[in-house]
Amino acid sequence: MSQFAEWESFYLIVGSAAGALIGLQFVVITLIAERPPPAEAGAAFATPTIVHFSVVLLLSAVLRAPWHAITTIAALWGVVGLSGVVYAVIITRRMRVQTAYRPEFQDWLFHVLLPSAGYLTLVLSALAAPSHTREALFGVGAAALLLLFIGIHIAWDNVAYHVLVKNSGAKD
Repeated sequence: MSQFAEWESFYLIVGSAAGALIGLQFVVITLIAERPPPAEAGAAFATPTIVHFSVVLLLSAVLRAPWHAITTIAALWGVVGLSGVVYAVIITRRMRVQTAYRPEFQDWLFHVLLPSAGYLTLVLSALAAPSHTREALFGVGAAALLLLFIGIHIAWDNVAYHVLVKNSGAKD
């Protein structure tokens, strides 16, 4: 499909960034392994970073495959979007039950609200794809970029918290 060909370099850049950032996140976790967060805090605050980067990498790879029609790939990214919405609900629960850190508005924004918006954009783009292919592809691109930037923000917050708060001996 010629519509997909126009997005080649976009997904090459975004997918490469997501893959590199996944690797970097593993390096960071290794460096702070001597003072790991409690398990429930890691599941609420660290794991979403890898999930969002992985979704961006998956979308980038899948959208570069030589699809002949939009319906199959739209269904796939719709399932990814629905799964992401469910994951946002799981993260909401994890953030509420963990006791290692009291989430602030920014945490709710970047861990629940913005990811939910990104994943809902994937769902809506999947529904619109058969009749509005061009616009749907822009929706997927916007969702991928949003999830990439959310992951970067979360990763930065996690590192800053561990370096500036945990390693300095300050109280949580």
